[in-house]
Amino acid sequence: MVDISTSLSGVKLDNPVIPASGTFGFGYEFNDIYDINILGAISIKGTTKEPRFGNPTPRIAECTAGLINSIGLQNPGIDKVISEEIPKLRTIYRKPIISNISGFSIDEYVECCEKINAVKDVDIIEVNVSCPNVHKGGMSFGTLPENVEAVTKAVKKVTTKPIYIKLTPNVTDIVSIAKACEQGGADGISLINTSQGLRIDLKTKRPVIANKIGGFSGRAIFPIALKMVYQVYEAVKLPIMGIGGVSCAEDVIEMMLAGASAVQVGAENLVNPFACRDIINNLPQVMEKYKIKSLKDIIGEAHK
Repeated sequence: MVDISTSLSGVKLDNPVIPASGTFGFGYEFNDIYDINILGAISIKGTTKEPRFGNPTPRIAECTAGLINSIGLQNPGIDKVISEEIPKLRTIYRKPIISNISGFSIDEYVECCEKINAVKDVDIIEVNVSCPNVHKGGMSFGTLPENVEAVTKAVKKVTTKPIYIKLTPNVTDIVSIAKACEQGGADGISLINTSQGLRIDLKTKRPVIANKIGGFSGRAIFPIALKMVYQVYEAVKLPIMGIGGVSCAEDVIEMMLAGASAVQVGAENLVNPFACRDIINNLPQVMEKYKIKSLKDIIGEAHK
């Protein structure tokens, strides 16, 4: 009998498979097709201070082994997420809930994190620092170590729940960003968020997506994500949620060998809504194939 359990900052997970924020709604939508309590945890849709309609359409462009999206953080706002969405999820789901928080200023991050920290049904707060800093010319918070450290310190002051900082891969040195998270007091790191990409319609000779450039995700980015998880594991002493191109049980094991304590599945949910369920069901037999008795024992083993 193999052990597929793991943990994140003291939060126990029956298995390491977590649907990534933005690819699984608020979770309860998927309960109509399978019992979502099979999941290790759920990272719910990214939440901002105010409701957001999102970016103009079209927002999605298909690619070889992936897709480009520019949704624009469409969500009903923090107050409605707390009063309606999380309670609705909790009526059918008993496992850990990860709340994904976005902001366009440090004050917004602080306000949202403080509010979500008071919600008993939220176990982990995932802070997305890929948002543009409106007070500094629109550059993403996550591209400069000093900005990441500032956000991390600010939200840690108003929270007691574990804080995981979700990092963008669109930087030259992911290690310096990860170290800034650690220095700022983060409890863990989620990586990677989407890369960037573009598709052009040959008929119209214009970009497919209204915003022109969008987030590139899917199976094609798995080696990039794996590399960054590997690098960050060597650089900091924080647990990692590995994200990016995960599509099967073998990918989960590979991510954990690189250093991830848990793994998020993103774009694959949009291709196959049963992806997380299938990965979890396949994990035991893949572990037996590779003579792995416990997933906790292989975290970072590729570094030995």
